[in-house]
Amino acid sequence: MKTPPTPHPLRGSARATAVACAAVVCLLMAGCTGSGDSPSGSDAKVPGAAGLRVTLVTHGAEGDAFWELVKKGAEAAAAKDGADLTYANDPDAAGQAELVRDAIRDRADGIALTLAKPDAMKGPIGEARAAGIPVVGLNSGIDAWRSDGVLEYFGQDESLAGRAVGDKLDGLGAHHALCVIHERGNVALEARCAGVKKAFGGDTDMLYVDGTDTNALTESVAARLRQDPGIDEVVTLGAQFALAAVRSVRQADSRARVATFDLNKDLVKAVQDGDVQFAVDQQPYLQGYLAVDALWLYKSNGNVSGGGVAPVLTGPAFVTKANVASVARLAADGTR
Repeated sequence: MKTPPTPHPLRGSARATAVACAAVVCLLMAGCTGSGDSPSGSDAKVPGAAGLRVTLVTHGAEGDAFWELVKKGAEAAAAKDGADLTYANDPDAAGQAELVRDAIRDRADGIALTLAKPDAMKGPIGEARAAGIPVVGLNSGIDAWRSDGVLEYFGQDESLAGRAVGDKLDGLGAHHALCVIHERGNVALEARCAGVKKAFGGDTDMLYVDGTDTNALTESVAARLRQDPGIDEVVTLGAQFALAAVRSVRQADSRARVATFDLNKDLVKAVQDGDVQFAVDQQPYLQGYLAVDALWLYKSNGNVSGGGVAPVLTGPAFVTKANVASVARLAADGTR
């Protein structure tokens, strides 16, 4: 088994004295509240949950700007709630599962995790529940969080977002899209491209690439564009991959345009300059924030967002040249 990376502890600096319910405003949908089969027992209500020990475990790669946004949001919530936060990450499913088990052994009060590979996480989630530790999900696994036994979920409906992109490509007059998947088997990424293909009226091809090798990714996309000059739209599934695709288009002397899921400050500039048509923002900062805050609310007041039966959606929202100025400053500050 791969040796998991060493978690990095982060301590919240402030204690909240009042808690407001978080409202998520999306272009397409919003999470709803209902009754559910949330776990009951001694962990449901613990008076005075300040000092709560929360572990956030993601499948993000080290140094990925997207996951830095998730972590920043989690840190902000921990600071507000007076919680102790440990962040750990491993893109390998077995390594991520072991990090969750580390949190169980360390007797964390709550665990937040991503479900990019849901089958690998089901066992550790069951072990956490058996130990009386509530678990919330974020970012990936919207179709698996309930069956995996997760208490709440915060993220984007990737299939819905993909269909929205397909509709937008139709509106832009595109005819042939290339959807670039940078991690094979990641359920969220697969759902995005499947959604595009389902809704888009033109042709949609999939291209699997190695997201850990930017140069190889750039060459692979350029080679495909040379091979098929009819491709007029490249859809990537991460901001840094969109920037690589812009280089691919230039290398291939292609007429294709580039659109992407996800956002960072460099991508904002690319939208401003017209190099990227649009980005789908799932608000990673908000995902990290809500996941940590949800555990504090559950431990301190027994609250369960979505009633344990519905996800809380953080996207999709389109960022285009027409509205990018409104998020540019926030992206520069590292919160969008």
